[in-house]
Amino acid sequence: MATQDGSEEVIMETEAKPKEEEPLSEDVVKGDEETTSHTDAGNSTTQDSSISNGDDADEKQETVDLKIIWNKNKYDLKIPVDSTGAKLKERIHSLTGLPPAMQKVMYKGLLPEDKTLREIKVTNGAKIMVVGSTINDVLAVNTPKEVVQQEVKAEENKKEPLCRQKQHRKVLDKGKPDDIMPAIKGTKERLPTVPLSGMFNKSGGKVRLTFKLEQDQLWIGTKERTEKVPMGSIKNVVSEPIEGHEDYHMMAFQLGPTEASQYWVYWVPAQFVDAIKDTVLGKWQYF
Repeated sequence: MATQDGSEEVIMETEAKPKEEEPLSEDVVKGDEETTSHTDAGNSTTQDSSISNGDDADEKQETVDLKIIWNKNKYDLKIPVDSTGAKLKERIHSLTGLPPAMQKVMYKGLLPEDKTLREIKVTNGAKIMVVGSTINDVLAVNTPKEVVQQEVKAEENKKEPLCRQKQHRKVLDKGKPDDIMPAIKGTKERLPTVPLSGMFNKSGGKVRLTFKLEQDQLWIGTKERTEKVPMGSIKNVVSEPIEGHEDYHMMAFQLGPTEASQYWVYWVPAQFVDAIKDTVLGKWQYF
């Protein structure tokens, strides 16, 4: 019995040893799995990090810092200098909520949408003036303006050319002002940075036009005084080439509902006529 018991004990001990080693092997396996898991996680972290850091090509582009001024509010905007005017309008939309189609963007005149900021020489720190209202406001304001424009055009079609009418001949027959600005027929230019001068008003006095874009005003200056007219109050702008001097126009700013409210200016250089109309009335006038 003793010998057998001893043998049995030996056998039991021998069989027990592998059972004691099994937890150890599981720990080793778990340790290996954890090590592998940490290694994979580390690799995953490194990979994710490398992916997240490979963005924003805009940061590598040359940019300009701009001051956007709209509705008495100022916004700081950094934008690539090779962005177009249309792209700038999109960025202004994101800042102000004003749709691009409703924006009149000013930088030394009406900013062209198809040219880049570099092409129109927008510099770092430049102030960009934005004029515009909500669609409801524009509809309320522009509906009567459209009616006035149509009525004015209808009346013009019934009459002889403006420059032949007696009231205008009195001024035109005086000849060109002695300080008249050079004119170029058949071209379109942006407004100059200086006031337009060397012109006559209806009474034959010298007159100059200053476009205060930051205040959305047109200053009509004479020797006696300067009238500061909000551009939004100007109902229409009409113009006609002067016969025999087609490189110059006669132009009227309609300040009220009838022709009696037209302020006439004579000998306006032809290259600035479209820029004046765009600046005063804005591209959004037809909404």
